[in-house]
Amino acid sequence: MERGGVYAMATLRGGGEFGETWHAGGMLKNKPNVFADFIAAAEWLIDAGYTNPDRLAIRGGSNGGLLVASAMTKRPELFRAVFCGFPDLDMVRFHQFTRTNNMPALLEYGNAAVREEFDVLKTFSPYQNVRDGVAYPAVMLTQGDLDTRVPPLQARKMAARLQRASASGLPVILDYDPRAGHAGGRTFSRNVRNTAMELAFLWGQVGG
Repeated sequence: MERGGVYAMATLRGGGEFGETWHAGGMLKNKPNVFADFIAAAEWLIDAGYTNPDRLAIRGGSNGGLLVASAMTKRPELFRAVFCGFPDLDMVRFHQFTRTNNMPALLEYGNAAVREEFDVLKTFSPYQNVRDGVAYPAVMLTQGDLDTRVPPLQARKMAARLQRASASGLPVILDYDPRAGHAGGRTFSRNVRNTAMELAFLWGQVGG
């Protein structure tokens, strides 16, 4: 921001900001509303002249990692760079990861073992929606072996899938730390280094 950038925070259905009706508007069969709201916010920033697709970076971690990855696979032309930290990415198989996963989240996302919920999940599951030959934004994923809330292999699979599929020539980077996880494992100095690396990656893509 000191270099002239703008920081925007999108308020999306599915959160608890405005009561239970607002929350229910972004869960289970209504989960696609979350991604539609986020994309609409990006379009508004562009239409209002705050940015353009070559200067728009998005970032999210954990559930926010799912958010930005899904938005990227739905509308890759809207974004130049994506930071996706410790994300859930294979929502179709979410219910099968019973050891390193946040299973109560099935109440929010849905369970692909139920046909009606599978039909919704497959529309926004990032891993299943990567398409060959699409010009995807630059992407940086982070993950670690000690994550107990998100299966670490999902970020590895997503990085490999995007590297093979993307036609943009922009980088797809996986920052992987075997000693880190969803709830920590990094020293303070390592956290500083990682934050600096994240910001350098995003600024390097949009700030030239």
